[in-house]
Amino acid sequence: MNAIAEAVLRPSSSDVARQFDAAARAARAAAADLARAPRPAKDRALQAAAAALRDRTAEILAANEADVAGAPGLSAAYRDRLTLTPARIDAMARGLEEVAELPDPVGRTLAEWTRPNGLRIRRVAQPIGVIGMIFESRPNVTADAAALCLKSGNAVILRGGSESLRSAGAIHACLAEGLRAAGLPDAAVQVAPTADRAFVGAMLRAAGLVDLIIPRGGKGLVTRVLEEARVPVLAHAEGLCHTYIHAAADPAMARSILANAKMRRTGICGATETLLVDEAIAPSLLPLLVADLRALGCDFRADARARAICPDLPAAAEQDFATEWLDAVLSVAVVDGVGAALEHIRRHGSEHTEAIVTEDAAAAQEFLDGLASAVGMWNASTQFCDGGEFGFGAEIGIATGRMHARGPVGLEQLCTYRYQVFGTGQVRP
Repeated sequence: MNAIAEAVLRPSSSDVARQFDAAARAARAAAADLARAPRPAKDRALQAAAAALRDRTAEILAANEADVAGAPGLSAAYRDRLTLTPARIDAMARGLEEVAELPDPVGRTLAEWTRPNGLRIRRVAQPIGVIGMIFESRPNVTADAAALCLKSGNAVILRGGSESLRSAGAIHACLAEGLRAAGLPDAAVQVAPTADRAFVGAMLRAAGLVDLIIPRGGKGLVTRVLEEARVPVLAHAEGLCHTYIHAAADPAMARSILANAKMRRTGICGATETLLVDEAIAPSLLPLLVADLRALGCDFRADARARAICPDLPAAAEQDFATEWLDAVLSVAVVDGVGAALEHIRRHGSEHTEAIVTEDAAAAQEFLDGLASAVGMWNASTQFCDGGEFGFGAEIGIATGRMHARGPVGLEQLCTYRYQVFGTGQVRP
């Protein structure tokens, strides 16, 4: 490769910084327009973008095939996250349409009260401004994030992983078509034109240009963002989810829920990574659970108590219970009741999603009340932790930790608020 060609294909850090600066300034101008955009315009943009996704399915699939071919050596789970199909593209389109049908979150009155001095104070929802979204592998995030940001009146700059650059670009072309059809600024939704890591660095340092960074990906990405960001971050933790089968569980229900929670899609953050089985039910139920999952292609890492019941299970190391497998591997432990299950989750979990399977309502409530996790479920698969399933139309990630938002982040979580004060001529003494 000659020097000129290399300079074209590998832009310098200063070139990337200029690219980002131009994108961010355009996004700020677009955000001002979006904050005032009426609901019909936003909904029209989403509906037109959904139509464009369906019309351009062949183009998107071709771009995605090039991405997959250009990323050899992927694990099965990682390849699944990267791969698009006609059904997944249609699901993206339906997600845009569902967001269009949701109420507009901007301008909602969140609270209102009157003070003794006669001032009437109102708290009103408003957009955050410019959001920087950094994500890995899953190209459908391009559409989901754009839809939620647009409907909530926020401009967004999307930086996907290098392995999904072509797919994200093809999806973005459909989103831009929707914006133009509705008379909204193209810069409201932008995709990084380069996979250069310097673009991420520029986003993280963009105080004053970007109002919120949302990372969606593995532990390495989130750690980098939290360490380097000079912009507020809405953290998305790894999905180390647990399913606890209580002594009072219905065995058939437990088998059905666990098979779905682990094996429906192993590479998503809502997949169960650890099975906790109550010691009272483990001798009879654990062999059946293992047989079910083995038939589906699952492998295991088990503690000593589980291996005493199923001796052919591979032994678990302590680190295995702190591992987000994102694959057909399940950690297994036998525990003594609800308290022990909660203690295991507190010690090893990521505060994402946990489920209990039981017919005992008191035990279920004790479990749910004892969690620090963003989502707790009773008699349901952890894979229901999804913005679409929660009625948000889509999600921009699962927020955990002590943030202003927890669980799937939808329209309401992408708004902040301002105050309006109404007087009758009062002056402060």
